Amino acid sequence: MFDKLLIANRGAIAVRIIRTCREMGIVAVAVFDAGDRSSLHVRLADECVQLQTPGGYLDGDEILRIAKQTGAEAIHPGYGFLAERPEFIRACEEAGIAFVGPPSGVVAACQAKIDAMERVRTAGYRIPVHARTALDAAGALSDEEARYLLDQAQELGYPLAVKSCSGGRGRGTRVVEEAGALIESVRQARRETGNVYGDQRIYLERIIPGARHLEVQILGDSQGGIIHLGDRDGSLQRNNQKMVGEAPAPNLTPAQRAELWETALGIARLFDYRGAGTVEFLMDSQGALYFTEIKARIQVEHPVTEMATGVDIVREQIRIAAGLPLSLAQADVTMRGSAIQCRINAEDPWNHYLPSPGVLRRFRMPGGAHLRVDTYGCAGCEVPVEYDPILATVVVWGDDRDLAVRRTTRALDEFTIRGVQTNLTLLRQIVGDARFAGGVYDTSLLGQLDAVQPPSGRAERDLAAAAAVAYVLRNQAQAPVIPERTLSGWHRSSRALS
Repeated sequence: MFDKLLIANRGAIAVRIIRTCREMGIVAVAVFDAGDRSSLHVRLADECVQLQTPGGYLDGDEILRIAKQTGAEAIHPGYGFLAERPEFIRACEEAGIAFVGPPSGVVAACQAKIDAMERVRTAGYRIPVHARTALDAAGALSDEEARYLLDQAQELGYPLAVKSCSGGRGRGTRVVEEAGALIESVRQARRETGNVYGDQRIYLERIIPGARHLEVQILGDSQGGIIHLGDRDGSLQRNNQKMVGEAPAPNLTPAQRAELWETALGIARLFDYRGAGTVEFLMDSQGALYFTEIKARIQVEHPVTEMATGVDIVREQIRIAAGLPLSLAQADVTMRGSAIQCRINAEDPWNHYLPSPGVLRRFRMPGGAHLRVDTYGCAGCEVPVEYDPILATVVVWGDDRDLAVRRTTRALDEFTIRGVQTNLTLLRQIVGDARFAGGVYDTSLLGQLDAVQPPSGRAERDLAAAAAVAYVLRNQAQAPVIPERTLSGWHRSSRALS
């Protein structure tokens, strides 16, 4: 097992990994940029090193240099940033530093989405109808390329989705309802995926109306062992980001669930999968299952599976990276009760959900039995504008789904955040909807909800006053400083800030 591990990430996932490292007796090294100096992962890590290059968390060379400098034997990338960069994984492999995730070849194969779907189709599984050829030319679209896209779209039929050939988390995805919007949507998608992943390649895929988004969490070790940890429903998405997820997926028959699990394992074996990952599907209104992709990394949604199964997925990731077999067999995996996860973002629901950076003036988390909050937030820390706006996830568990829904409602009502705007209003609206309460929903539900309205009357005046105070304080205050009195003697003596 490793003695020291570097976390090449920030935010809630960095905190999550630190906690498992602490329980495994592994020294956790955090990296941070100037904007994250007050973040919780910096406070909790055993050692901290500030990133010095403009690339920040995306600078693989800098991350490797720090790993060697600190004596870290492994690097955990979390999700996003370097998690699915085959070139970085190869650099780790060549440097003799363990990468906590799938090997570079597996990640590359999963990222080649069109090739991956064709491999799955050839093996006898269903895939959505899609354009077999990606558009990979760099720069502005030529007239010839535009005609090619329009011809492909006409053949597929509308509505359709423009999708990135690389990465995930909905980056580069655009829904197109009619031909007049196609070319501009492609331009936007290529620009976004090029900026995020350095890869402008896109493809077109026919949308399956009324579909559910289902996924299966998998774990594979280097000895050939591979298991699933049950299923999740991730249908409730805004801008291709899952807002609410649950495990197990509601209202599946035993036969449908068995097909989902066996299909996921069969597809994972096609890729000789190793590490933690997620096999994702769409299920149409008739119950037919369509493979869409493998996310070759840990996901934001992993805590809801952990809550339903009791399995520490990060611990298994680290064991696999160390060359150890899985600590459990398929027969040991049991899904108990129902777990629900809500993603809390720092974004303004009354201004097109734009990011809402600032300093957290108050951050009171919910409590009670069978409840978990993964976050980097704390009073006094800064929410930067440069990164994904996810601030926290709250996960609850209940003996049955009705209790889980009620606990989720209570948890969202108890969560108090001041200093930035959040999407708590949207989450309360989702969980309070009768269709969600009944577990009968698909990917169209969020589009059918009434738009969240800004507060009015006294609430509006209170919000305006709070915003004014926050503005004054923000412009007067210096960069947040970690009060020495908040750190235990253990932290003061062991934590090294470089």
